[in-house]
Amino acid sequence: MKRIILLFFLLPLSGFSRDITIAVAAKSPVVDYALRQFRRSVEKTGFVVKETTPATANVVVSAEASLGKEGYRFERRGNQLLLQTGDENGALYGLLDLGEQLRWGKTLTQISAKTVRPRLGFRAVKFNLPYMAYRNGPSLTQHDLTCRDLNFWEAYLDNMAQSRFNVLSLWSQHLFHYMVMPEHFPEATQFNEFEMGEWKMFWKELFRMAHERGIETYIINWNTFVSPSFARAHNVGGYEGSHFGDGDTTQITERYTREIIRQVIDEYDDLDGLGITLGERMGGQNPDERRAWLDRTILAGMRDAKRKIKFVYRAPLSANEKSGGTTSYENDKRTRQQVEGLDVTEAYVEFKYNWSHGHSSPNLFHVHGGQLSDAYWNPISDKLKVVWTLRNEDFFVLRWGQPDFIREFIKNNGANYVGGCFVGSEGLIPAKDYISQDGPHRTWNWHFQRQWLWYAVWGRLLYDNNTPDATFQNLQADRFGSDKASDLLVGWKNASQVPLLFASYHKGNNDLSLYTESFGNWFGVGKHHLFDINNIINHPVLDTLRFVNIKTYLANGEMVAPGILSPPQLADSLDRIAQRALGISEKWVGKGTPTLDAELADLAAWSCFARYFADKLRAGVALAKYRKNGQKPYQNEAVALLEKCVTHWKNYVAAIEKYNKPSFLFHTADPFSFANKLPEVEHDVEIARGK
Repeated sequence: MKRIILLFFLLPLSGFSRDITIAVAAKSPVVDYALRQFRRSVEKTGFVVKETTPATANVVVSAEASLGKEGYRFERRGNQLLLQTGDENGALYGLLDLGEQLRWGKTLTQISAKTVRPRLGFRAVKFNLPYMAYRNGPSLTQHDLTCRDLNFWEAYLDNMAQSRFNVLSLWSQHLFHYMVMPEHFPEATQFNEFEMGEWKMFWKELFRMAHERGIETYIINWNTFVSPSFARAHNVGGYEGSHFGDGDTTQITERYTREIIRQVIDEYDDLDGLGITLGERMGGQNPDERRAWLDRTILAGMRDAKRKIKFVYRAPLSANEKSGGTTSYENDKRTRQQVEGLDVTEAYVEFKYNWSHGHSSPNLFHVHGGQLSDAYWNPISDKLKVVWTLRNEDFFVLRWGQPDFIREFIKNNGANYVGGCFVGSEGLIPAKDYISQDGPHRTWNWHFQRQWLWYAVWGRLLYDNNTPDATFQNLQADRFGSDKASDLLVGWKNASQVPLLFASYHKGNNDLSLYTESFGNWFGVGKHHLFDINNIINHPVLDTLRFVNIKTYLANGEMVAPGILSPPQLADSLDRIAQRALGISEKWVGKGTPTLDAELADLAAWSCFARYFADKLRAGVALAKYRKNGQKPYQNEAVALLEKCVTHWKNYVAAIEKYNKPSFLFHTADPFSFANKLPEVEHDVEIARGK
């Protein structure tokens, strides 16, 4: 990478001077962007930033290769503050840090010495595109126009940079016919030359803006899928609308895949990487056949290209000929051999952390398909790194931000063979805000801005897991005032535990199996089912190190092993969490902006969810006891608790509906409504009564 040397000179931040004078010895697109962000940050506090010569330097920013990629260091030398940076991204993050500290009230002399290096070098957002999307329906197609809007992408990439994410991964079953006019297969795209020209200008500008912010771009696709027009022209594929089934091994498909991969790499110099998924639409093939197909097509296209790129090998989702998901040690070994043989600049092997529900336990229990062997890191490889995907299929409407969970996740899952993480959703595209009601509270344009704290805690802690809570309090203060900041972070820490506890207690696997904030799952095509009281009694837990389900708890004579929370103890913990979060919501509602009130409503909603979950656990214990011994008081207790659950659910709906509207949250035929789940909530009472 080009060596960057910068000198920044700040006059003393005292007296009558409000000038910050800066001298820049060398520039680049990333450094220019960093300067603009630095200027915007400090000028909010009344400073004026001016470029000057290095006559009287208060701050010196220079390159120091020993800090490595993305690293930076603050040191004092006399009356100077030295900012040393390992590369351009180190300069970016160092200037963002310095700008924030000055904006948050420090003077130049109060900037403490410290060294920061990235805890995890690969910090990616998983962004599923609506073009050749993995799922179907209005939940995805409603984003078509927004995802072509470069104003949206500029804001999204700004947020990524501020949050210290450095990889934008774009996911589609087959995006390539939106990117190039295939040289030997023009029938593969539905666009004419003018339309394709517009698409190419869009992608090139998107990738350029990403690089300007120190962000790499990857395209992640699903292997044997081809464009619909190619499938029709050659009578292959036949899988429009379905991602399960037998793989396509025809020669025409293999040739097309190889050629379009090569062409995309050659035509997009700013595309940094590709990724593949050995799973869907590869039924009828054993793992060796899948790897061989990959070698003849996508990997061959990469070898044909004029340059090498980076590569994400999503670990085989099946160790047999089916697509549903299985694992085996032998399959892992063979896959490792293939990855280590790749001729790429960097290679990563990806696994879904706790399958599709990463917002659950800080401990790993399974990946897509089952248990994960140690074949990929025992012994440690110098040719690949493991990356986890932390999927969010659990909260689409309610906000979330729990830094302690992320710190513990990194501690438990950040071994030296781990390169980083993807975070994001399969079912939610964070583009068009289709959830919020209109009103004075809506001071944002796009969906991702609702979840600003989610991005901040994930990105910043993946970069620097020593980022203190004070940083997140200051981010709250930026929006809602310093008097509220400490309370708000405490509120979010408590409220955000609720979905984690539910997804740790109620074991989910694929994305359809669990949708936490609805207390249910998706089954069939676009149908939703609320987990009833029988499910809560019998369903297995995910985190067996911390919880036990009601059925096992009672079978063991209401005894639990050390460190395990019984269902009644979990219920008591949920009540305490709800009380703390709701108390903060009630303390500040109406005492700030309408935007704050909208966020406080989410604290209240998670509190209602916690109380619903808690009383349903207690009801499950009582009902299971009644069924075992026939003692009527237990049945009466269960009925009373489930009647309380009806009230909790009504309160939950009221908190959600105050600022939100029913929306297409998944591939449903109709917008999803929390209020419409009330009959299922009430049905639990009838179950307990034996009707």
